[in-house]
Parts: sequence; structure tokens; C-alpha cells
Amino acid sequence: MAYSDKVVDHFNNPRNMGSFKKDDEGVGTGMVGAPECGDVMKLQVKVNPETGVIDDAKFKTFGCGSAIASSSLATEWLKGKTLDQALEIKNVDIVQELSLPPVKIHCSVLAEDAIKAAIADYKKKQDTTAGKNVDTHAQPTA
Repeated sequence: MAYSDKVVDHFNNPRNMGSFKKDDEGVGTGMVGAPECGDVMKLQVKVNPETGVIDDAKFKTFGCGSAIASSSLATEWLKGKTLDQALEIKNVDIVQELSLPPVKIHCSVLAEDAIKAAIADYKKKQDTTAGKNVDTHAQPTA
């Protein structure tokens, strides 16, 4: 099976590889895996709390070239997007951009799932943080 030039480029020169501290309030972490092929993908987004825009994204992927390329591309696409815009990234977009063969489409699905999981984790942290900021000692007004 021959990989496209874009897959080879992202595999040989992965963008945004690494990780943020996952307990950072502004970071959402998505960890997904595909048992049938052994690919595991961790994707993180760092969101600007004032604008709601993804300032940065990182990934660590253990898997084939298509899985690494899918995560690398996803992190590039995430930067500068709002959370809603990020959720519009679909695996078919990744498949088309990287010209993935049918047998490797599951790698693009992993990337989409990782994006959704990272954003869900970020939102969960924001809900938890918002709950901590509630003044439980405030007196009711009459």
C-alpha cells in the first residue's frame, strides 16, 4: 500500500507532537484507541478562556503512519477555531485531505473521536470550575 505524499510528510515531520499538563483548566484531553489495529491517540486542545478559541493543540499517537498523519493534521486544523468549529471537523475531511485508502479510514475516525473527547473533557473542566466559583456563603435577598 502506497501512502500519499501528505501522509508521508506528516509522518516524517509531525506537527504539534507533545503534550500539555492535563490538569490545566484550559486544556482538554482526549484519549482514544482502536483495539483492532493497536492505534492509540492522545489529542489535547488549549483553549483561550477569554475568546473560547483553541490557541494550541498537541498529540501523541502510537500507531501506523496514517494514524500519526491524521492526528498531526487534526492539530493543525484545530488551531484558531472555536470549539463549535472544531467539532465540525469530520473524519471524511481528513480522509480527503490525506488521500487515505479505505483500509486506513479508521485512523481518521480516531482523530475525529479524539477531537470530540478533548473538547468534552475541556467543557467538563469548565463546568466543574464554574461550580467552584459559586459563593455558597451568600445570603439570599428578600
